[in-house]
Amino acid sequence: MAERADVLVIGAGASGAAAAWALARAGRRVVILEQGDWTDPATYPQHRTDWERFRQTTVNRDPNVRQLPEDYPVDVTDTPIDPLMFNAVGGSTIHWTGHFPRFRPSDFRVKTLDGVGDDWPIDYAELEPYYDRNDSNIGVTGLNGDPSNPPRSPRPYPSPALDATGEAFVRGLEALGWHWWPSDAAYVRAPHHPGRAACNGCGPCDLGCPIGAMSSAHVTYVPEAVKHGARVVTRARVREILVGSDGKAEGAAYYDRDGKLQVQRARTVIVGANGVGTPRLLLNSRSSRFPTGLANSSDQVGRNFMFHPVAIVRGVLPERIDSFEGPAGALLNSQEFYETDLSRGATRGYQLQLVRDSMPVGTALGRGAGKRLPWGRGHRAAHRDEFGHGLTIVVMAEDLPEAHNRVTLSTMADTHGIPAPKVSYTVSQNSRALLDHGIASATDLVRAAGAREVTVDPLARVAGWHLMGTARMGDDPATSVVDRWGRAHDVPNLFIVDGSIFVTSAPVNPTTTIQALALRTAEWLDAHFAEVAA
Repeated sequence: MAERADVLVIGAGASGAAAAWALARAGRRVVILEQGDWTDPATYPQHRTDWERFRQTTVNRDPNVRQLPEDYPVDVTDTPIDPLMFNAVGGSTIHWTGHFPRFRPSDFRVKTLDGVGDDWPIDYAELEPYYDRNDSNIGVTGLNGDPSNPPRSPRPYPSPALDATGEAFVRGLEALGWHWWPSDAAYVRAPHHPGRAACNGCGPCDLGCPIGAMSSAHVTYVPEAVKHGARVVTRARVREILVGSDGKAEGAAYYDRDGKLQVQRARTVIVGANGVGTPRLLLNSRSSRFPTGLANSSDQVGRNFMFHPVAIVRGVLPERIDSFEGPAGALLNSQEFYETDLSRGATRGYQLQLVRDSMPVGTALGRGAGKRLPWGRGHRAAHRDEFGHGLTIVVMAEDLPEAHNRVTLSTMADTHGIPAPKVSYTVSQNSRALLDHGIASATDLVRAAGAREVTVDPLARVAGWHLMGTARMGDDPATSVVDRWGRAHDVPNLFIVDGSIFVTSAPVNPTTTIQALALRTAEWLDAHFAEVAA
C-alpha cells in the first residue's frame, strides 16, 4: 500500500495528463496510474524500412490486433466500427494526427437549436479560456480569422504554406464556392520544449512522432507534471476504484508489472481512461453500495456512446501531388456543412477533412478508399498511376447520443481476469444520412479538383478514433453521471475528465475540447480541494 496521494489520476493520456499537470503545478501530491509504459521514440517504426508492416501488427491502432501485454481485449461483435485505443504514457495521442479543431458555440446547445440530443450544462464562453491555455501549453499551429468560428487567441505557430495536395483540395472547394480553412494542428513549427524539435513534415504522424514535434501528452503534460512532483506508475492495470463506508473514493486496486495486486490510496480520484475504458472501470467497480457499477445510480454509465462515423472518398488526379508527404491529418478542412440543414435529410452536420494519402504498400493493398492493385503483370504501371496521385477526404459526421449505443461488460476478460468492455453500437439513420450527403459532397469536391476516378469507403471500420458520451455531464443526477465540473453525482471526490463526459459529439475531433475540460476540472478541484477531500 503506497503513501496516500492528494490526487490519483487513472490514465496518462490526453485528459489525465492535462489534469495531473495542472494539479501537480498547484502543489498537490499526484500519482498517475498508467496501464501502458513509456515509449522510446528510437523504437518507432519510422526508423525501419519495413515500417508499414508494423502499422498492421505491433503498432496497430486496434488492441485486438496488437495484443500487447499492456492491452486488454474489446468485444466488437456488435459494432461496425472498431475503437482506436493505445495504452502507454501519452495514450492514444501517440497514435494521433493532431487535428485540433474546437467545438463551436452551437455544439453546446444542440437541444435548444435543433431539438435533438441534449444541451451541455456549460457553454463555449466558459470553456474558451481553457482552450486558449491548452493551445499555449502544448503548442498549436494554425491561422486566425476563420469566419465560421469565434475569434481566438493568436496561434502559437503559423500554418504552413499550401503544398500541391492542399492546392488541389482548395481548387475543388473554390470551384464549388465552399468554405475552407487551415486546421488548427497540435504540432510545433519551432523548438518548443527541451527535446521537441520543429515539425519537418516527415510523416507518418500516427505511429508516434520520433522528434517530438507532435504535441502528444507524453512530450507535453506528463514530463511537466513529473517536474512538479507527480509520480507516474507504469504497467499498472487498475482493477477497480475503491470506495469507503462513507461512499467516497479511497483510491484504486491495481495489478503491477509483476502481476501483484497493489493499492494506491488517495484523497481524490480522477479517471481519464477514454470513452470505453472509463465505463469499463466504473462498471467493474461494483460493491454493495454500488451494485450496478460505481457512480451509476442513473444507469447512464456506458450509455449514449458516440463515435464519429467516417466515410472516405478518394479521387485520383492525373498529376502527381505527392499526397503521402507531410503531416498526416492536420491539414485543411471544410466546415461548409457543419450546421443543421434539414434539406439534407438529417439534423446537425459533418466536416470534410483533407488527409494524407496511402504510402507505397498501403497504395498497393488499397488502404482507405483505394482499390487493390493487380499483382503480377501491370502492377508497377498501376502503382505508378496511383501512388502520390490520391486526393483523400474524410467525411466525419456528428453522432447523436442514443441510450442503446453503449459500453457494457463482456464475457471476455484481460490477462488478469478483469472483464473486458463490449461495445454495442448501431449507425443511426441520422448519421447514415449525414455520411451519404457527405460522400456526395466529397465526390463533387474531388471531381471539381480534377479527379479522373473516385472510390468510396461508405463506413470505415478502422475509424473508431473518437470515443465519447459514456459518462455524460449534466445538472440532473437522474440523467447524467457527472456534474458541470466532471464530478460524479454519486461520489463527491470522484472526477472524470475524458471524452466519456461529452453530452454531444459535434462534427469535429474532440481532443482539444477534452483537454480544455480537463484543465477546467483540475482548476476547480484545486480551488475546492479542502471541501472535496474532507
